[in-house]
Order: sequence, then C-alpha cells, then structure tokens
Amino acid sequence: MKVLVFSAKPYDRQFLSAASEAQGGVEFHYLEVPLRADTRHLVSGYDAVCAFVNDCIDALVLQALAEAGIRLIAMRCAGYNNIDLKEAARLGITIMRVPAYSPHAVAEHAVALMLALNRKIHRAYNRVREGNFLLNGLLGFDMYQRTVGIVGTGRIGEALSRIMLGFGCRVIAHDVYQNPACLEMGVEYVDLDTLLAQSDIISLHCPLTPETRYLVNAQSVTKMKRGVMIINTGRGALIDTQAVIDALKSGQIGYLGLDVYEQEDGLFFEDLSCEVIQDDMFERLMTFHNVIITGHQGFFTHEALENIAHTTVGNIRCYFGGTPQCENVVRLPS
Repeated sequence: MKVLVFSAKPYDRQFLSAASEAQGGVEFHYLEVPLRADTRHLVSGYDAVCAFVNDCIDALVLQALAEAGIRLIAMRCAGYNNIDLKEAARLGITIMRVPAYSPHAVAEHAVALMLALNRKIHRAYNRVREGNFLLNGLLGFDMYQRTVGIVGTGRIGEALSRIMLGFGCRVIAHDVYQNPACLEMGVEYVDLDTLLAQSDIISLHCPLTPETRYLVNAQSVTKMKRGVMIINTGRGALIDTQAVIDALKSGQIGYLGLDVYEQEDGLFFEDLSCEVIQDDMFERLMTFHNVIITGHQGFFTHEALENIAHTTVGNIRCYFGGTPQCENVVRLPS
C-alpha cells in the first residue's frame, strides 16, 4: 500500500519507516506540507493518507480525497477534532487513529510543567546563566498535601493520578466515566464545580467536544481558588485564551502551563524564530513570567513515537487486510 504522509518531520520518517520495515506491506512517501485545501491535489496515486493533529481535514479536503480514490485516513495521533467526521462517513472514508501511544509521556510532561512553574525553573535558569544567584522572586510551595484536580481520567489522567498521589497530593477528578483504576488508588470523583473550587492545581486531560470547548472560561475561572495553577496538555480549545489572559492579569490564575493552544495551527511544529508572530493573544501570553508554553511536545518521547508508528502501520495493514473489526476506527457518536 502506498501511503502519503503529510506534515512529516524527520522523526516521523525515522519511526514510520522503521515500523514499516518491521511489519511490512506499507510504502510511505513523505511531505513536509500539511494536508489542507491547497495541498489536497497531491494525494493522486496513493492508497491512503497519513495525517496529524493540525492538518485541516474539512469537507472540501475530504471530497478531494474521495475523488482521488482515498478511502483511509490514518491519523498518527489520538485526537480527531480536526476532521469533519460526518462528511467522511458520507463519503465512505474510514478514519483510524492511535488512541494510546504513551500516557506516561503526556502525564510526565504535565508534571514537568507543574514543577517548573512552581519552582520558577525557567526564571532561575536564565538568572544563573547571567551570574545572578539571588533567590528573590523564586519562592515556590510544597506540592505535598496540595489538592490536584484532574479533568479527564482516561489513560493519561490515570497515569497522572498515580504520579501525584506519589507526591503525597490529594487527587480529585471529574469525568463522565469513573475509571476503576483511579478509584482503587484513592482518587475522589467530584462534580466540576467542586473540582474548580477545591483544586490548587487543575490539569486538563479530556477530549475536545462541544461540551468541553472552553471548559476554562471567564465564568469557570471565578469559581477557582485565587492563584490557581492550570495545566493543559489536552486540547488547546479547552481554554478560552482571552479569559485566561484576563485572569492572569488580575492574579486569579497564578500559574499557567500550556503544551497546546487553541490557535496553534501554523505556529506549533514550525520554526518561526526569524518571523514576526502575528497571533496577538499568543504573544500576550508570552509576556507573563508565570506562564510556560511548550510546542505540543508532551507526546514526544522515544517510546511514544515507536508506539505511534507501530500502531499506525498496524491500522493500515488491518484496513487493507480486510479485517472486519479494526479496533482503532473512529466512529460517529451515536
């Protein structure tokens, strides 16, 4: 099977090629450009496409893929909110994904953001390099016995719960479905308002749906403790950026750690160091000393990339092998 990979970085080539060689049957071709309206014509002659989280797979793109005979989009990520699923279903295009590549990678990155913000590691690093060893302004707090609220307790939320309990934190959670493993380790499930009111640290790990879009907004921020720490390694649009900027200015939010951003398309995964970034909200976020932003790197570990590549190749082989029930097919909500 010939598969065209969009938004391909050097590490995608490395790990996908290795997985293809190990499993066989898939011939990858790589493009650095994203899949979107102005690149949709490049799919001619391929059996499937492989896309990523910031590719734009809307109705126009899907129609072009269908006309070119593409019947499979293999996502090398867990999320699929960038796909028009109804149009894909109408056109008979199957969407497959990688639902779990390394929950530990993302959970550990969330903890890294917590610790860096709390102990001002980013500020201390710059000071020491300049020969400034003063501790003024670097005061942190003990994580021990603090309350950590986790929104979304799938595999990543479960992994984070285990880590934070190991820190001696009280862990509370909110999810539509209660994870038995979380209950067994002592996580307390509460309603969202209770989580917002009681948490010293809030970490977001839920999918982006119409119900969770702007979960953190001007109204919900007022329900939080003053000086709360918010961590988002889930989806950018879980947070209303303007509302968070206002809350940072007022001091209602004391710390913000982001690995995702609601307008990250065109920013993240690109080198813009020689350009003037045009996103005013993003640039405003960068002015706060109590904000750390990483460029969607939570997943970026050797183990996770191996798992992503292995599962992606397996998904493609499953589809073209005619397996009746490929477990990683994305289905329309009933």
